[in-house]
Amino acid sequence: MTDTNAVLGYATPLIVSPGEEIAFRLSSSVLDRAEARIVRVRCADPDPAGPGIRVAAPGSAIDGTVPLRHQPIHPGSFGIVADPQGLDGLASLSVGVFLWPTTPGSGEQTILSRWSGAAGWRFGLDGQGRLCFEVADGARRWIVTASRPLLEREWVFVGAVLDGASATLTLIQRSLDPQAGRDRNETITASGPAHLPDTPGAPLLLAATSTGRAASPTDRHLDGKLDRPRLHAVALDEAPLRALVEAVVPAPGDPDLLAAWDFSRGIPTDVAEDVGPRRQHATLHQLPARAMTGANWDGRTQSWREAPWLYGAIHFHADDMADCGWTPDLTLTIPTVWRSGYYSLELTAEHRGERVESHVPFFIRPARDGHREPLAVVASTATYLAYANSALRLDQVHAEAMLEGLIVLSRDDVYLQAHRELGLSTYDTHADGSGWCTSTAARPILNMRPRGNVFNYGADSLLLDWLETEGIGFDVVTDEDIHRQGLSALAPYRCVITASHPEYVSKEMLDAFDAYQRGGGRHMYLGGNGFYWRIAFHPTRPHTIEIRRGAVGLRTWEGEPGEGCLAFTGEPSGLWRANGRAPQRLVGVGFDAQVFDRSGWYHRLPDSFDPRVAFIFEGVGAEERIGDFGLRGGGAAGIEVDRADATLGSPPALMLLATCDRLGYGGIPAPEELRTLHRGFTGDQNARVRADMTFFPTAKGGAVFTTGSIAWVSALPHNGGANNVARITGNVLRRFLDPAPFKGFEDRA
Repeated sequence: MTDTNAVLGYATPLIVSPGEEIAFRLSSSVLDRAEARIVRVRCADPDPAGPGIRVAAPGSAIDGTVPLRHQPIHPGSFGIVADPQGLDGLASLSVGVFLWPTTPGSGEQTILSRWSGAAGWRFGLDGQGRLCFEVADGARRWIVTASRPLLEREWVFVGAVLDGASATLTLIQRSLDPQAGRDRNETITASGPAHLPDTPGAPLLLAATSTGRAASPTDRHLDGKLDRPRLHAVALDEAPLRALVEAVVPAPGDPDLLAAWDFSRGIPTDVAEDVGPRRQHATLHQLPARAMTGANWDGRTQSWREAPWLYGAIHFHADDMADCGWTPDLTLTIPTVWRSGYYSLELTAEHRGERVESHVPFFIRPARDGHREPLAVVASTATYLAYANSALRLDQVHAEAMLEGLIVLSRDDVYLQAHRELGLSTYDTHADGSGWCTSTAARPILNMRPRGNVFNYGADSLLLDWLETEGIGFDVVTDEDIHRQGLSALAPYRCVITASHPEYVSKEMLDAFDAYQRGGGRHMYLGGNGFYWRIAFHPTRPHTIEIRRGAVGLRTWEGEPGEGCLAFTGEPSGLWRANGRAPQRLVGVGFDAQVFDRSGWYHRLPDSFDPRVAFIFEGVGAEERIGDFGLRGGGAAGIEVDRADATLGSPPALMLLATCDRLGYGGIPAPEELRTLHRGFTGDQNARVRADMTFFPTAKGGAVFTTGSIAWVSALPHNGGANNVARITGNVLRRFLDPAPFKGFEDRA
């Protein structure tokens, strides 16, 4: 066993060009130093049955001993007005907002606050989930609290009023649907101060309270939605306060209106706009979820672009994490002679008599004007981010049933269970049960590095190792660069390989691959469940993705009704299949089933004996089992598999070369494959549960080859690479790198 978590870190940027600077932000609570060196990652998979960890150190200016210190993580989203105006010297204050709480009773939570030391005010929930309003001046404290806790996931209008003239505090709460036991209507008045205490220099916070401590700057974070928060300098009665909150745009010319935030404006940004006369815009921290349905959403639309005023809510979470905010410990200018590829800052030490080896991953793209190999391997960073710090094996109650075996926890699993402040994956749920719909690289990611989980990053590295063993030169191009650069990121290459699991794809990425294939590019898709979910990258934050999961697709959570469009772009999210661009149309095959209990092998089909594709099967016998071996489930066809389907867009020119259609009862179809429920839908009785190997020509001499299985690349190392999976992969790759046209396909492209 190796300690992989005694020191952690992340690189900024995650993807860097030769000649650019990269910073490494590190933290350790148990080590005061470690030995650091930059390594180029050849194989990240520690499986002893495979090649093992293989890295090469090119030598860098930062290799050597690095001092370490602990850098804290501050999870929890909130909005802040750093220098609020008009809040000091007030005799009265009114606060109103629509609230949709998701964890009432889990601890104290804040709706709005301005606090400094022992003085200030806070409007929120107490530890029992009851609405409360507290004011303190340093010497005294006044508080008014509702009699009953609010209901979870029910909209309620809430208000708090300090009336200096009568020296009272008043709470107002009105349920928007008070029937069937949902009624929480209440008005309570208690004694209060004669004026609002002055807190000069204190920030105004939405969804949190300022502590004034550097080690933990905010606390009492909200779990839930806020819609149309309002601040007013007059003690308003319920009716005018409710009217002020109901109005999407407040009446102009009110000099006592301190703030009126409209969260439906600037949805793709980190700014919560104040449409009141003072323009006290709030800066949002830790990426709370935007484009959320508000209290006025009525189901007339599913898109916030069509009626943004219905999407005036932000969903804050006490465990949101988008940026650790650590300061750099090491910086390096990437030498211009370094090859593109998967890289890492390797950190080693001894701790309590045990070896420490931790990694901080990053990627180097090809130099813009440098030498290009004819082959590019696509690093699926969007997929790596989607799965970043996944806690599914820990949190899913049916995980062992799904995997058909006992779960063996790694040290990373154990560490993540104790350190949820790292932020979880888009497969996980927040503490309040809502799904994580964003993921970023500005935090340590335990399963995107050497010695991490063997899914995705580790599996893809087995392809890199095989290419190195075969002596085949290649560049590494990231999918985020494809998103931002389009076709120009792929155009220089004769052949492009997408590896085990390119699952998460933006429209820009899909357009680039489509244009590449139409322009004569040759594409080897060596994975499964690819080109499946529609995502967006943040318009200004690098290495930040968003996904919305609805009621379609293989999912671990579902978003709320009406919240299926991406906040970053306004596009619909969900499956590409549901967006009219099923993977079969691009690569000939698309996801049909999960197979977690074991992996199978392929048998050849009649199309494989066509002379035009004889190059693919050179050295492979007619009856030979293809891939009855492998590191994942003992075969080359498994984990998640894809099949051809003309009704979903598989092209007429597609040749069905081989298939694995003996996947057994463990082959469970994807939900979108089941139009009705019946017995006999599993892989032991369902011929549509299978992995298909295909080939088809495209325009201008291009072609696409697919294997339809995540497990394919994990079979490459078997028997030192002397196997038919490696042989077929090599046969196709050498032919795809040969610029000669494919003969006999002139009328089928």
